[in-house]
Amino acid sequence: MKKVFVCEESITGIFSALYDAWKGYRNADAGIELRQFLDHQLFCEYQEVSEDKRKADAVERMIKKNLGHNTYWHIYHALLSEDPKKADSVFHVMKEARNIADSKKIMDHLTNRHVVKVFELSRTVSNEAHMYIEMIRFRELENGVMFSEITPRNHVLFCIGDHFANRFPLENWMIYDKVHKEVLVHRTQYGWVMVTGEEINLEAAGKISPEELEYSRLWKGFFEAISIRERENPVCQRTHLPLRYRKDMTEFN
Repeated sequence: MKKVFVCEESITGIFSALYDAWKGYRNADAGIELRQFLDHQLFCEYQEVSEDKRKADAVERMIKKNLGHNTYWHIYHALLSEDPKKADSVFHVMKEARNIADSKKIMDHLTNRHVVKVFELSRTVSNEAHMYIEMIRFRELENGVMFSEITPRNHVLFCIGDHFANRFPLENWMIYDKVHKEVLVHRTQYGWVMVTGEEINLEAAGKISPEELEYSRLWKGFFEAISIRERENPVCQRTHLPLRYRKDMTEFN
């Protein structure tokens, strides 16, 4: 009977499930499922796994030591995707690494479907994070906090935190992921933190400073002024700036 470990969709939760699955079932028929995507199957035994930071830290060390830092970052980015089978794919990649001579070259083993899937998920998340680094627009609120709202497909806030912390170290800013209800918070001269499970005060977030309103008007006017109607090419524009990013950008509001 197949053993299935059920966990929360978080890095700590998935790594905890990987710990339990690897400890007793790396040589057996086993898998990992995310609780919110669980679809019970026949001839499977399900075991609930709670988040355990000790287990998660142990798995992180094991992956970095045996599979290498490059593979770890592919796995980390893949687990930030929205794919419901991501945790199970990572588990099978770890199992497959035991079958090759150099486990640190597992991500080059593209004849394995699980390796291919983890590689594709990692690339998808990295590409979306790169796009948001370019497309994020902040607005200044009345309280002086720089605030931005985004609607990503994947959990990209973890990937962009360091970039904006290095770029705006002297600012208080927040980036709100409206899809996953996550907030990236940075305090002046401190590092960034991730906040989950908290509701944003939309009324406060909508109170924009007078200076911000003026700069928004000037920014939109600039874009209209430099546009040459006879040379507009919507198809080319969509190639460089997909439509789904525009609803969160100042110049398109």
